[in-house]
Amino acid sequence: MSGTQRDSFTVSDSARFDFVVIILALLTAFAPLSIDMYLPAFTAIAADYQTDTHRVELSLSAFFFGLFIGQLLYGTATDKFGRKKPLYIGLAIYVVTSIACAWAPDIEWLIVLRFFQAIGACAGIVIARAVVRDLYTPQASARVFSFLILVMGVAPILAPLFGNYVTEWFGWRAIFWIVSVLGVACAFVIHLVLPETRGRRYDVRMRHSGRTYWDVLKDRSFLRYSLTGGIAQAGLFAYITGSPLMFIELFDFTPSAYSWLFGANAVGIIGFSQLNGWLLKYYPARKILNVSLPILAVVSVGMAVAAYVKAPVWGILVPLFAYISTLGLVFPNAMAGALANQQERAGSASAVTGSLQFLIAGLVSMGVNSVSGLTDYAMAWVIGSTGIIAVVTYRLMRYEEPESAA
Repeated sequence: MSGTQRDSFTVSDSARFDFVVIILALLTAFAPLSIDMYLPAFTAIAADYQTDTHRVELSLSAFFFGLFIGQLLYGTATDKFGRKKPLYIGLAIYVVTSIACAWAPDIEWLIVLRFFQAIGACAGIVIARAVVRDLYTPQASARVFSFLILVMGVAPILAPLFGNYVTEWFGWRAIFWIVSVLGVACAFVIHLVLPETRGRRYDVRMRHSGRTYWDVLKDRSFLRYSLTGGIAQAGLFAYITGSPLMFIELFDFTPSAYSWLFGANAVGIIGFSQLNGWLLKYYPARKILNVSLPILAVVSVGMAVAAYVKAPVWGILVPLFAYISTLGLVFPNAMAGALANQQERAGSASAVTGSLQFLIAGLVSMGVNSVSGLTDYAMAWVIGSTGIIAVVTYRLMRYEEPESAA
């Protein structure tokens, strides 16, 4: 595959396309694996450290803030040094801190180490998005992001189930040993088969990172799509943070049943992301986003109503499934729109959009943790607001875009 941008894929290079996408999905999967695999172990971790699940949730919030800060560290570096060298550094940090998490002597150490584990994990997120922007046009990149969600969707389906059984058989610390081995294996595969899509650039200066990021943020189109996608995705992270408490403690789900529930919602986002890939053959990404965002707002209102009336479990599960599934239409197109005009600074733009999203995610995660002290339906209340705020943000930042925009 050449480094030129393309809007279509030919039969001769389809196998190559699939293989590159799978490699990129592996890179972006480290963050969701590191989040989803240990969710069913919250109770075991709390028992081991003789604390409560609220304290364990702080390790998840720390991971989100690590993803926020870490992506800014990689953005300009990947534009200056190429895509692969910063990636190797990130994977090395991830492996070392994962091993350290397995040895963490108390919850305070685990919280700190999870922050640095995220610093390593986010290298894959930034660089995978930058590689997509290196190789594809905005419309094609939306299709690629849909493929990434398909491959990444295996993580939230299998990771909680796998993490639950690993915790039962070997203890929760084994989870971190497993992800460290995966990090080593991924680095080996990348070294052998992933091409460098952008060589070193001597005109990019690390000391100008702040200025570059500010220039990206001043791009109104970038900010509109990034904030919209980040706020919408915040509902997903509210679900990740608050669902163990709601379903395991409020609705008495077993860890195994909770894992299956998590997988069922992942099936929804996978299915809709592939529907998005099909729709992109016929409609621009922006038009799909214009329709899917109001749907997200409607189901989020349903979630808020369910929280208000203290609905039983099915009253929560139905709008939750609809919300998570609709993200499969919203997120790929918002991401493609954010990177559409960022050809020369794709790495920096990828870092900024990712950091914005995980800053919002970290704040939402802490918000769920705080609100959970007031109501057992904290997750539902927070998700109930994210869809509405996302569509309001998208409409308020509306302006006349060129027809070629995503």
